[in-house]
Amino acid sequence: MRRLLGGLILSTVLLVPVAMQAEERRYYDRDRKDHHVWNDGENRAYNRYLEERKEERRREFNRENRQRQTAYWRWRHDHSDSVLFPR
Repeated sequence: MRRLLGGLILSTVLLVPVAMQAEERRYYDRDRKDHHVWNDGENRAYNRYLEERKEERRREFNRENRQRQTAYWRWRHDHSDSVLFPR
């Protein structure tokens, strides 16, 4: 019983950091006063946004300044997932 309990505790301790990394980030859009969850779909949309603008430098969204983030959110509100990624 002790081995089982020890194994469970060890597994939990090892898996918590992995679970915390998988947590999705949320961003606040000041113009629309709403929150956006940054996930794989949003990452794809952001890459599409950069491609449309022929951006040479590819920076992670969280490293962009507020002005560039705001410009992305304006674009994103006009481009829903169904428009960006038709099935």
